Amino acid sequence: MLELRKKDFNCITSYALESISSVNVDKLKPFFTKLPADPYLAGNYRFRRLSHFKITGDSIVKLPHRPFYQPRQYNPLLGNLVREYSELDDELIQLEDFKRMILEFFEFCKLCSTNKEIAVHQIRITASPEQTGEPAPEGIHKDGVDMICIFSVNRERIEGGETHLYKSQDDSPVLNKILNPGEMLVFSDKDFFHFTSAINAIASEGGVRDVFVLTCPGLIPSKDN
Repeated sequence: MLELRKKDFNCITSYALESISSVNVDKLKPFFTKLPADPYLAGNYRFRRLSHFKITGDSIVKLPHRPFYQPRQYNPLLGNLVREYSELDDELIQLEDFKRMILEFFEFCKLCSTNKEIAVHQIRITASPEQTGEPAPEGIHKDGVDMICIFSVNRERIEGGETHLYKSQDDSPVLNKILNPGEMLVFSDKDFFHFTSAINAIASEGGVRDVFVLTCPGLIPSKDN
């Protein structure tokens, strides 16, 4: 399957949407229940961790901790701000399903990037009857990397959360898709803008959307920041 996708994937015009049966999302779900709240976003509806990895062959090596930074041109809401997030749980990193997810994404990275580094953002968005959850409060955007992957782990008691891809911010989306658990969307950040719509709770106890967002490479503060 990977060889077929390699042959067909065009870094400029293509995106890949796959259901990844080799990754058991039930083994990943428990690691989203105790994510720290994102201290940089008002509303207390986003919870997040971040770690960086280097890929060598089929091996994944965790890199030392470092902060996260995006220029304002990519993130008008939180750009030009050096952000600190807790590292991913060590037990999660040791799971074979977690490693398979990263290596699956890296197959596409090898086609479209010379970087061998992957940043893994673990993100939970919550919604309640009183508050919606915004997966992309910065709006239609790019991240400033080479490649992006959104891997859906869980959706519970919500509606919405539809992911869109655009060739330009002024065009209609070329993809509108609610990503279900086990589905992976891969695309070139240089060639597509992306956005995910708000989620709304459909139960009194609220709901969640759990995803991993992987980028190749990660983003670090410049020497001037």
